[in-house]
Amino acid sequence: MPHSVRQVNGDPLESAVWRLRSRGCWEDAAALLEPRAASEPKAALARAELLVERCMFTAEGWGRAEEALRAAESLSLSDEERGTAACERGYLAYASTLLRVRDRADEARAALGRAAALLAPDSPGRPLLDFRRGLMAEHVSGNPQAAEAGYRRAHNEAISRGDALLGSYTWRHLAALALLAGETAEARHGFAESLRLREETGFLVGVAPALVALAEVTEEPEAGRLLAEARRLFHLLGGVPRWLAAHLDEEE
Repeated sequence: MPHSVRQVNGDPLESAVWRLRSRGCWEDAAALLEPRAASEPKAALARAELLVERCMFTAEGWGRAEEALRAAESLSLSDEERGTAACERGYLAYASTLLRVRDRADEARAALGRAAALLAPDSPGRPLLDFRRGLMAEHVSGNPQAAEAGYRRAHNEAISRGDALLGSYTWRHLAALALLAGETAEARHGFAESLRLREETGFLVGVAPALVALAEVTEEPEAGRLLAEARRLFHLLGGVPRWLAAHLDEEE
C-alpha cells in the first residue's frame, strides 16, 4: 500500500517519479531511478518500493520486485536503510499472502519484526511499519484490536508529520474498522477524509478505491455517482487496482 517514495518539491527526478507512480506507471517510474539505484541505497530502496507497490495493485511483477529488493539489500546499508528494506520485504510477502498468490505469512511476520528491531523509535519509517503490522494483524492474524492500535499509531504520526498519503490509508482502514463496529457516521467521515487526501495529493491510482469505500456508506443517488466515477477512473488507468474489479461488478 503506501510507501516512502513521495513527491518532493524542488527535485525534478523525485517529482517525475511521483507523477508516474500516482498514475500507476510503476515500471516507468522505477526505470527513472535505475541509473542511481546501482550505487545509491536511497534510490535502490525507492525503486524496490515502487515495484512492490505494483504487485499489490496488479498482482503481477513479483519476480521484478524480489530482484529489486535483493539488489537494494546487496548495497552497503545503514540500520535505517536495512530496516526500510525489511519493511518492504515484509509488505511484499503480505501482499502475496493477501492476494492468494502464495502463503508467505511467516516470512512477512519475520521481516516486519526485523524492521521493528532496526528502525529507531523516532525513525521516519516507523509510521509505515506500524501501519503494515496493523494490516498483518487484521487481514492475516484476524486480530482487529491489534490492527486498530497499529493503525492509530501510524495515523497520529502521519498526521503530525504531514504525510498525507499514509494518512489517506490510515483514515480508510480506521474507517473500515469503525464500519465493522457499526459506527457508520465515523466510518463515513474517515472514508471521506481518505478520499480528500488522495485527491489533494494527486494519488490518482488510489482514488477509485477511496470512492468505492465511501459509496458503501453513502445513500443514493450520491452512492451511484461515486461508483460511476470509480468505474471511470478504473478504466482510465487500465483496470488497476486489479482487486477492485469485484467491487465494481467488472470482469477480472
